[in-house]
Amino acid sequence: MINISDSARDRLLQIMQQETARKKFVRVGVESGGCSGLSYKLDFDVNKNDDDELIKDNQIQLLVNKKSFLYLVGTTLEFSDGLNGKGFVFSNPNANRTCGCGESFSL
Repeated sequence: MINISDSARDRLLQIMQQETARKKFVRVGVESGGCSGLSYKLDFDVNKNDDDELIKDNQIQLLVNKKSFLYLVGTTLEFSDGLNGKGFVFSNPNANRTCGCGESFSL
């Protein structure tokens, strides 16, 4: 399961309402790269693929492909707009190491 914090939900809904195509899904994933080996990916989509897991949490329909899902189980997507200006943050309990910016990790 992947969880969406209230702050992330609010920001995602705001972005999705501003999109002219009215995106239906939030897509998260993991790809090779970044200074720690794996990077998080966040995007919007209107289509669900055959290999996607659909997770509904906190009013958000989240799509995760099955390969990425294994890396993200237990993760909480958060949003911070404080003085740090970080934006979206993945709090992943499976990550052994993260980079300073929090955008990449390793297991």
